[in-house]
Amino acid sequence: MAVIEGTAYWASVTTPNTKFDPVYTINLVIDEEVAQDFAAQGYKVKQLEAGSSIVIKRKAMNKDGKKQAVPKLVNHDREPVDTLVGNGSRVRVQYNPWEATNKYGTFKCLDQQDVKILDLVPYGGRSSDGEELGIKEALEDEF
Repeated sequence: MAVIEGTAYWASVTTPNTKFDPVYTINLVIDEEVAQDFAAQGYKVKQLEAGSSIVIKRKAMNKDGKKQAVPKLVNHDREPVDTLVGNGSRVRVQYNPWEATNKYGTFKCLDQQDVKILDLVPYGGRSSDGEELGIKEALEDEF
């Protein structure tokens, strides 16, 4: 297994994202040189506003419908934590590279194993009440 450090975006570490197939996932913004190395090896590198990123994910169920192990989330002291990882958090991700071939061709993926939080940015949902834009009163009047 390998380990990589970067900045997390749209992290679903211990609870799967269920928008499509349930999947544990993390978009990890990494150094440009490292991103170029991943691209040269055949991995997909996405461009985010924050920089080049790779997606490290694990399906919640395997192809036989059995539950996969849930990735562990630990703090800097390696103690298990139960928190949501907000965008901009610095993390270290343990992953296992793999590849497969099907009728569409060969593809490479990074299987998410465990995540260590180095610098947590708490997940917060909506952070503004509209006051900065002068719309707080308008919002209150509507309800």
